[in-house]
Amino acid sequence: MSWLFWIFNIGLSGNIIQLRITFLGTGTSQGVPVIACDCPTCLSADPHDNRLRTSLLLENERITLLFDAGPDFRQQMLRANVKKLDAILITHEHKDHIAGMDDVRAFNYKSQDAIDIYAEERVQKAIRKEFSYVFSEYQYPGIPKMRLNDIPDYSFEVKGMTVIPIRVRHMNLEIYGFRIGNFAYITDANYVPEHSKEKLIGVKYLVINALRKEKHISHFSLREAVDFVREISPKKAFITHMSHQIGLHNVVSEELPQGIMLAYDGLSIECEE
Repeated sequence: MSWLFWIFNIGLSGNIIQLRITFLGTGTSQGVPVIACDCPTCLSADPHDNRLRTSLLLENERITLLFDAGPDFRQQMLRANVKKLDAILITHEHKDHIAGMDDVRAFNYKSQDAIDIYAEERVQKAIRKEFSYVFSEYQYPGIPKMRLNDIPDYSFEVKGMTVIPIRVRHMNLEIYGFRIGNFAYITDANYVPEHSKEKLIGVKYLVINALRKEKHISHFSLREAVDFVREISPKKAFITHMSHQIGLHNVVSEELPQGIMLAYDGLSIECEE
């Protein structure tokens, strides 16, 4: 079955009327400012230059999903006043994408249920190792509750919402991006194969990573990200997972083509069909 068939059916299904996406964090693994750094970006008084580790919240009238739960998870949930969380989609197992998962305990308590975590088998093994106490035979009182779910090759449902996994490469590590309706999210990539680009046909809102202006071994540079956006041709594109080396937000924003913008922490967008 072709990806065009899947995407066309999702567009017609009526499952998704409107999505709101909120950038909880737009920084790379060290965040911005970087500890002990005196560069202009790290010293900037512009709040757009303060970036927590990359994470994104997606909501509609029925469901609230989180993309990755890094070290700033608790701060991000409080800052965005998140009251409900249905599931977390994990792109890959690096610490800046999973290190905050212990704090799902607050949502466990409120919902009286485990949080659904969607991750491939390799990433699940890393989560089980990192949070071994969560999955041990002896369940210490108050530990977080996580329900691990596999990510299949084609698509899967999260409380009635269709999610299409998108294979990308983070240097030599295969990781996942995700598409939901007309929205797609890709972070930490430096290569997107052709079969994955097919899954992006018709995307109107695209989030893509760009670490810095200079070429990098495992992340898109800003130029590579812009070229990728032009190839996919969404209505709007947002750059995330930025290091302090990308430069000042207000300066770089002036250099970008129309329809592409640097995301920033707290930016919230309505993605209409």
